[in-house]
Amino acid sequence: MPNIIQTIKELFSKKEPLPSGVYSYQTPPDAEEQYRLHLRIEPDGRGLLVINASTVLHLNQTAVEYAYHMIKETDPNQVAEEISNRYQVDHEAARKDFDEFYEKVITLIKTPDLDPVTYLDIERQQPYSGHISAPYRLDCALTYRVGQGSLQEDAPVDRVDRELSTEEWVAILRKAYNVGIPHVLLTGGEPTLREDLPKILAYAEDVGLVTGLLTDGLKFQEDDFLNDMLVKGLDHLMIILDPNNQEQWQALGKVLPEDLFTTVHLTYTGEENLQTHIKRLAEMGANALSLSTPNEDLEEKLRDLRNFAAMQGLELVWDIPVPYSRNNPVALELEGEGYDESPEGAGKAWLYVEPDGDVLPAQGLYDQVMGNMLSDPWEEIWKH
Repeated sequence: MPNIIQTIKELFSKKEPLPSGVYSYQTPPDAEEQYRLHLRIEPDGRGLLVINASTVLHLNQTAVEYAYHMIKETDPNQVAEEISNRYQVDHEAARKDFDEFYEKVITLIKTPDLDPVTYLDIERQQPYSGHISAPYRLDCALTYRVGQGSLQEDAPVDRVDRELSTEEWVAILRKAYNVGIPHVLLTGGEPTLREDLPKILAYAEDVGLVTGLLTDGLKFQEDDFLNDMLVKGLDHLMIILDPNNQEQWQALGKVLPEDLFTTVHLTYTGEENLQTHIKRLAEMGANALSLSTPNEDLEEKLRDLRNFAAMQGLELVWDIPVPYSRNNPVALELEGEGYDESPEGAGKAWLYVEPDGDVLPAQGLYDQVMGNMLSDPWEEIWKH
């Protein structure tokens, strides 16, 4: 008998999706396994399931229906009956598939160092297709100030005349959550130069957002800062690594043993022996790798490095932006050169907020201001 998922797939066009909206669940205080779930259902039936405000699962229509019943605590036999009647499939098979879905989610809940963006292995839904009600991620450049090793003139400081205050960033995060954006990435410049970074991070965690940080990592040499980031609820981290900077390696030595999904970005200019560094990162316990090159003539070599990284067991992250820096140009696995190319998903799957609140489709697309996240209504921004 074919898998129930395939049977349901064939019948999707005949069935109306569940009502769009946001649904949530939190285990009772006396539950042995504590977790919280947020489900966002799109108008076309697809959706996102956020687990413990730390991982976003992309779901197709079938998985959305199972997640909906999981959140509603529907009796499994009733779920099987509804799915069986709704799609004219075998009752036992429907019950079996719901049980399998439930167990997969519980397994993810219990899995340490989980990828912040995950897909279940039942008919993976392409994340940047179809109509969505809000982006999946908001990239927040807290500052355009840069850390040591980068030249200030490389950053687009002439675009902003001030940095938003702590309260203003909190207001932006609140707006993001209210419109259904589940994931924020705090970036820059160098975001750890903001003394209020822990406060901003703590608010994002309290409101239920998945939170990431993109940094040179040098601040993580400080034990107090590392502990503060973990306590405040940081969910994932990307460190932009200069392999010749020993302080960054020391910071990685402190970060990688922690229960924190950590990606390392390397820029290939044609001179470095990155295979040695990639192997070292894998041995140290990095979860994932991001690679870019400023030179399109090196794309073939970059593909070789990606293959080598895969052989080391490192996952490839391709859609998180790299900070504006002379040493870390944003080539980011794009077709083309420099900042004038728009990555897949820009302006749809993610948006970029500058230090003064202006919204761009993505970092580097400075001629495409969509509005201001602080002062403009969300509807006006999103319609662009």
